[in-house]
Amino acid sequence: MCMQVFPECVPCLTSRVLYEAKLSSTDFATQLKAEEAAVKTMCRMGFEGPIALLSTDVHRAVYRILGDDDPYRHVKRLANETAVKLLPTVQSLIQTSSDPFRSAVIAAIIGNTFDFGVLGFEVATDDFEKEVATIYRHGLDIDDTDAMKPLLNDVVYVADNVGEIVYDGLLIEQMRKLGARVTLVVRGGSILTDATMEDVWEFGLDKVADGVMTTGSNAIGIKLDEIPAELRDILPRASLIIAKGMANYEMLSEYSFKPVAYLMRVKCAPVAESVGARVGDFIAKLVR
Repeated sequence: MCMQVFPECVPCLTSRVLYEAKLSSTDFATQLKAEEAAVKTMCRMGFEGPIALLSTDVHRAVYRILGDDDPYRHVKRLANETAVKLLPTVQSLIQTSSDPFRSAVIAAIIGNTFDFGVLGFEVATDDFEKEVATIYRHGLDIDDTDAMKPLLNDVVYVADNVGEIVYDGLLIEQMRKLGARVTLVVRGGSILTDATMEDVWEFGLDKVADGVMTTGSNAIGIKLDEIPAELRDILPRASLIIAKGMANYEMLSEYSFKPVAYLMRVKCAPVAESVGARVGDFIAKLVR
């Protein structure tokens, strides 16, 4: 599996640029300059490499034009508030389950629906309780959770978005109950709606995981030339890497680190084709 640039990625990326530009500024000229910066960056970089590398450079260029290092700050707060509101419900589903680990995986993937600005994908914050119940009953479309259990020794857990990180903590708790040592990894700076150390501290996840570190930058996913030495050291030694969300899939699928469990909701056709699923699927896919 690997995730290169598909033709559909270009309009999706420009759509997200416009979305974040509107979040940051009501000035049409500024919004147009942001879109211009995105297009120029795409033309300069070309479309040969992984989509996450292209996206990283595009969003960095747009943030510079906007003069805003976190255009998503308000929707990130909404995502966290919505996730916390439903936390007791999600905890109950896990605690009463015959397989708490699998239920915690489903809960973590339910949280992966907090992804604002993806073309053709809407976040149901207005009735998320109903969404949680529906998704939980549906379960996983690709379910490798049983195959993951024997690998739960030294786990590196690469988080994705805010909101869902609240439920990532529930999965980390279950893995530790099964004897795993878990290192949580979040972004080293603000990009899109990705979780950072501020979210770790807000929800006390530094007390839930055995260790916490960052990716070293605001790159989308794991960008090897920007990660700190400590993360570079533990990735190849992990008994299992858990990668949350499409962005982490887009980057980690390019590397040789194995085994990796990809936990996500599939939100676009290119990722669906790459991972062997359908748009809308909930997957826990183990790649050895």
